[in-house]
Amino acid sequence: MEEVQPSTLFSLSIDPVTKSHLSETARWARFLAIVGMIGLGLMVVFGLFYSIWLSTAIGTLYSQAGVDSAPRFNTGAAAGSAAMFIIMAVVGFFPLLFIYRFAAQMKIALTGNDQERLNTSFENLKRYFRYFGVISIIGLGLWMIWLIVIGASILWLR
Repeated sequence: MEEVQPSTLFSLSIDPVTKSHLSETARWARFLAIVGMIGLGLMVVFGLFYSIWLSTAIGTLYSQAGVDSAPRFNTGAAAGSAAMFIIMAVVGFFPLLFIYRFAAQMKIALTGNDQERLNTSFENLKRYFRYFGVISIIGLGLWMIWLIVIGASILWLR
């Protein structure tokens, strides 16, 4: 029986066990990327329905109160709500795209022993983690600003 020789990569080797792990990782990454994209699509659709509902609900409340300025506020609230859902979907789309590209390129690289595709696959994985790193830094920064504003508000109200 012929022994399978591992291919080498930067003085490391991709043996059959590693290849199996990478293949399974790529399958799960592809699955999660597709489910995530479907989820983002549903989020946008439900967000648009929510915006329409919000516009209708606000209009109803204003008309019951006899206020005439409802249409402007109504439209602004609905548009702002729809824009927020779309922005969240755009922000969420890119990591899913990167992880999908990782999975697709990894599958091609492993089946064809293609070094260039393997490099592209890992480049997309790097982009995925870098994107989440930047989003995390932005989120932590906004959280710190929120804490400072809340702290200043509490001190100011004393």
